[in-house]
Amino acid sequence: MMLEYLLKLLILIPVVGGLAYGSLWLLRRLQPGMAIGNRDRAIKIVDAIPMGATGRLAVVEFANRRILLAVSRGRIEKISEAPADGVFVLPDDDQP
Repeated sequence: MMLEYLLKLLILIPVVGGLAYGSLWLLRRLQPGMAIGNRDRAIKIVDAIPMGATGRLAVVEFANRRILLAVSRGRIEKISEAPADGVFVLPDDDQP
């Protein structure tokens, strides 16, 4: 009786694990919009660095422009913008 129980247990645990793994793999594979890297994106994160506990600076490329963003928990603010192959100009540098 005990041997029969252990045998069932040893067979069913890998089967259930395999079914769970297979269903998660299938969900990831077939769900639209989840295939990262398979298509060209309009927005590309060029670089991002943390600035404190919840904030970060990010350079995002969009429509052949690079945009420097300050990202915090509740807010995203554009700091500067430049052509994709150009140099950033900070807002204070524009004024004489």
